[in-house]
Amino acid sequence: MTNDRLTFWAIASRTIVVHTVTYFVVGLLAFFLLDYSKKFAEHGLAVYMRQTDDPWVMAGPLFQPLRGLLFASVFYPLQGVLFRHKSSWLLMWWLLVAIGALSTFGPSPSSIEGMIYTRLSVEEHLLGLPELLAQTLMFSIVLSYWVRYPEKRWVNWIMGTLFVVTLILPLLGLLTRS
Repeated sequence: MTNDRLTFWAIASRTIVVHTVTYFVVGLLAFFLLDYSKKFAEHGLAVYMRQTDDPWVMAGPLFQPLRGLLFASVFYPLQGVLFRHKSSWLLMWWLLVAIGALSTFGPSPSSIEGMIYTRLSVEEHLLGLPELLAQTLMFSIVLSYWVRYPEKRWVNWIMGTLFVVTLILPLLGLLTRS
């Protein structure tokens, strides 16, 4: 990356795309590998989480561009720190994990507040942690690379295609629900 600052929309578009794609890919893997259908139907999580066949769960990826835009609103003023160095992805990853997961202001699962103030078991708190760590890690690495090397056209094509597929699949699923 040159010393030139990128525009907000240059960072936002990449952040939206990368967040949405990594959210979908890692979420799909976690859904099957961690058996979310079974786990979300069990005791503590059944009253806390929507079941995996709920239409809102299926629509989840469609809301991720909004979250990507929120992330971009933070990354844009910090771009000199988050995208300048080859290993800046590690700082981004730690910021997302420390502030966005472990130190939330509300009692979210896997957070310190959640472990103090909710009745979820430690196992229930730790259930989604592998997904969270994997998604934020993949997100940080891919986004940092794409922002640092915008001239790599193949990244544009791959990420753009994956983004479209990521949005079309849940739409088709929702439209074909009986």
